[in-house]
Amino acid sequence: MSGAGVTAGGKLPEHVVIIMDGNGRWAEKRGLPRIAGHRAGVNALRGIVRHAAGRGIQALTVYAFSRENWNRPGSEISRLLELFMTSLHQEVGDLNKNNIRLRFIGDLAAFPEKLQKSMRKAEAVTGRNTGLQFVVAANYGGRWDISQAMRQLADKVLRGEIRPYGIDEKQVQACLSLSDLPDPDLFIRTGGEFRISNYLLWQLAYTELYFTECLWPDFGPEDFDRALDCYAGRERRFGRTGEQVRRKRRA
Repeated sequence: MSGAGVTAGGKLPEHVVIIMDGNGRWAEKRGLPRIAGHRAGVNALRGIVRHAAGRGIQALTVYAFSRENWNRPGSEISRLLELFMTSLHQEVGDLNKNNIRLRFIGDLAAFPEKLQKSMRKAEAVTGRNTGLQFVVAANYGGRWDISQAMRQLADKVLRGEIRPYGIDEKQVQACLSLSDLPDPDLFIRTGGEFRISNYLLWQLAYTELYFTECLWPDFGPEDFDRALDCYAGRERRFGRTGEQVRRKRRA
């Protein structure tokens, strides 16, 4: 486990983001094809989404498919996309019933049109829900996110809407994916790897980091609560001293 601070005052994070790592290794340990691990990973995600909603988490963002994942064998990519489509059809009704809003971020145009339509339909069906915001990052990359934000700002400069020297962090933030959500409070990565893998690079600037050896298909509500407990034991200073933070909390 690693982190960026030491007590969040026992508070729950508003926004949790997850890299769901270890599906393939989970399957290989059991002598199963890798797609079996991805199916088990979908089951684990279903449980975590329900549990996060029940705990009162406001937003949950998961890394489902990175831009680098296109480098995997074609057969695995095809099966992953089929699983993506099947899972959407199976889960959207339950998400809607539980007042969960489903959203997608990433360069979705790279996916087959049929899958894109299913994504848009799922977003429309759950679009008015007011509970947990469940965000799926698909064909997403942090560098892509920042690059597309720069293109938006460059277009505004060309149209004369803003001046180059007037661009600040707030304007960049407004052009990024998840601009309408608070920055992540807690980052969780399963599978024993200690990196952020081009995920939400801008947004993770002050996020508390939590790593676990647990492979994603084995990651359950108890493991999620363990990460929340770890977060609650950290002091988030945002550049201030510990005494300043404690004084503000006492005020």
